[in-house]
Amino acid sequence: MTRQQNSVDSIEIEKFNKLSSTWWNETGPMWPLHRLNKFRSTVIEKVICEQLKIDADVALPLQGLQVLDIGCGGGILSESMARRGAVVHGVDISPGNIAAANIHVQAQADIKVEYELSTAEELASRDRRYDVVLNMEVIEHVADLPLFMTACNKLVKPGGIQFVSTINRNPVAWFIAIFGAEYVLRWLPRGTHQYRKLVKPKELLTWLDDGEFTVFERTGVAVNPFNRTMSAQKSEWVNYMFAARKAT
Repeated sequence: MTRQQNSVDSIEIEKFNKLSSTWWNETGPMWPLHRLNKFRSTVIEKVICEQLKIDADVALPLQGLQVLDIGCGGGILSESMARRGAVVHGVDISPGNIAAANIHVQAQADIKVEYELSTAEELASRDRRYDVVLNMEVIEHVADLPLFMTACNKLVKPGGIQFVSTINRNPVAWFIAIFGAEYVLRWLPRGTHQYRKLVKPKELLTWLDDGEFTVFERTGVAVNPFNRTMSAQKSEWVNYMFAARKAT
């Protein structure tokens, strides 16, 4: 059997196409991503500035940095990075998502983002390279994780940074992130996540190590169900995020 040349899962495309019209409704199905974005964009900017020795107090601290947002969805994180000065390229496998992202950014007078219907594998084959690669809440949706992570690793310039966030695979994560969030609280549409696709931190560390990355910062992400806010925590039992730097 010939191995597929990309990590695309057709079921995931259909799932996100159905949700594409809701991306910028902060009280709709995508509200968890808007709340998460407020937390993660702050963390990402802080880490970038510290690692790349950038003055965080200037108006546009990410000015000129080439940033790739893989699985950009409707562009929530892409626009946040662009507003801080980054040159952002957002890619997604869902035509609906890319359409929603383009419509929204074209209505913004002060920022530009390059959006493209593409995969990490396709970009890697073109020898595209970036200072920062944002690999956020994507790896739990791909069909071929080794193939996907190999491409993502290749897309980072030597000395560049890759951020990866996802959900751990264990009974606690299943109970909170799938059963709790999708079936009890209904914060996410049922079927958003499949337990077998969730990724343990030690597995992610292996893929990053294979790409000559060193994880220099890692954190769990806590969700407060009462005020719907998100914050850093020590435990990585459910949601977690890694920041890794590629060898020069």
